Amino acid sequence: MLTARKRTRRTGTAIAAAVAGALVLAGCGGGGDEAGDGKTLTLWHYEAPNGAMGAAWNQAIEEFKKSHPGVTVKFEEKGFEQIRKTASMVLGSDSAPDLMEYNKGNATTGLLSKQGLLTDLSPEVTKRGWDKPLSAGVRTTSRYDAQGVMGSGKWFGVPNYAEYTMVFYNKTLFEKHKVKVPTTFKEFTAALEDFTRKGVTPLANAGAEYPAQQYVYQLALSRADRSWVDAYEQYKGEPDFHDAAWTYGATTFADWVKKGYIAKSSSGTKAEDAGAAFIAGKYPMFFSGSWWFGRFKSEIKDEWGTFPFPGSQLTLGSGGNLWVVPKGAKNKQLAYDFIDITMKKGIQNTLGNKGGVPVAADPAAITDPKAKSLIQDFTAYSDGGGLAFYPDWPVPGFYDTLVAETQKLMTGDAQPDAYLDALEKAYEAGAPKG
Repeated sequence: MLTARKRTRRTGTAIAAAVAGALVLAGCGGGGDEAGDGKTLTLWHYEAPNGAMGAAWNQAIEEFKKSHPGVTVKFEEKGFEQIRKTASMVLGSDSAPDLMEYNKGNATTGLLSKQGLLTDLSPEVTKRGWDKPLSAGVRTTSRYDAQGVMGSGKWFGVPNYAEYTMVFYNKTLFEKHKVKVPTTFKEFTAALEDFTRKGVTPLANAGAEYPAQQYVYQLALSRADRSWVDAYEQYKGEPDFHDAAWTYGATTFADWVKKGYIAKSSSGTKAEDAGAAFIAGKYPMFFSGSWWFGRFKSEIKDEWGTFPFPGSQLTLGSGGNLWVVPKGAKNKQLAYDFIDITMKKGIQNTLGNKGGVPVAADPAAITDPKAKSLIQDFTAYSDGGGLAFYPDWPVPGFYDTLVAETQKLMTGDAQPDAYLDALEKAYEAGAPKG
C-alpha cells in the first residue's frame, strides 16, 4: 500500500534491533564498494517478525550467514511511517543503509530515483535473472523513467513478494449472527445491512492512515477499467475525478458511513488499531491487504477466511515493496547478494507457507490451504490484468492528501464533490507537466 503498511509495517512505530538481535553474524560473499569494507551489511525493513515477509527474511539472514562467513548483518526494523517521512533526508546522508525495504510507486521509489538517491539495479537484474519470475504486472513497480514514473526505464527496486487487497471475514461472527457469506456485491451490501441491523458495525476501518481511502478507491475500481487505472497511475490519459467511477466511490463510501456500515468514529483510527480490532473479533469484516495474512493466521482465535471484493475485476495490488540500494550504500555487493537469497526457492516457499504472496515459489511446496487460496486469488488478478496499484501512488505527498480529505468525507466536513475537487487539485499540482 503504499500503504501504510503497511505492515506490522504500518504501525508507524520504530522498533530497533528487533529480530534475533540487531547484530547477526553473517558472511562475506563478494566484498563491498570502494567506500565499504565488505564486512558489514546494514539492512532496514519494516515487516513484523511474525509476518510472512519478516519470517522469510529472517531465514534469508541465516542463509546469508552461512554463505558469507565473517560479515556482520546490522539489522534494524523500522516503522513504516518513520521511513516514509525521512527517506529522502536519510538516503542523502552518511547514515544510509546498504539495503532497505521501500514502498513502490511514483510518489515513493519513483521520487527517490528522480532525486538520484537510488542505485540503478539494471545490471544486477540482468546478471542474476531477478526479472525472470516476475509477471508484467509485478514488474511495473520496479522500473522508473527519468521523471520517476513507474512502468519503464531503469530498475531501481526488486520485489521478492507481491500483494493485493481482499475482504477478510470472521466466520464465527457470520455464523453467530446468521449472516450469509457474500459472493456478489448485492449479497455483500445485504450482509452489511444485516450486521448493522443487528447492532454490529460490519467493517473495520482506519481513517488516520488506511484503509479508509482504499475503500473509496476500491469502490471506484468496481466501476472502472484498465485504461482508467493507467490514466490515473501512469499518466496514460487524463483522469477525470468527477467521472462515474470516482463519483460512485466517494458517494458510496460516504453513504456507508452514514448508514453505520463504517463507524464515523474510525476517522481518527490508525491501521494497527483496525487490524487489532479485527483480530479481537470486534468486527466481522476488514477490507485490507495480504500483508496482514501471516499475522492473522498466527493471532486470530476465531475461524476466519477471505474473499475477493465482490463485483469488481480490479483491486488494489502490485508487486510487493521493493528492495532498494541507496546510491550512497557502502557495501552494495553484499546488498545484491542478500536480494539474491530472498529470490531463492527456499525463501520463497517459506514466504508462501507463512501467508505471503511469493513471486518465485514452487507451487507444490505451498502446503497450507489458506495460503494456497491466497496465492490462487492473486494469480487470477495478476493474469487478468486486475492489479490496480494504490490510490496514493501517482504523485508525491498524495497519501497525506488522501488521508486528510477522506477523514473530512467521513466526518461530514466535506461532501463527495468537494472531496473529489480536493483530490483533483492535489493530483494536478504533483503530476508531471507536458
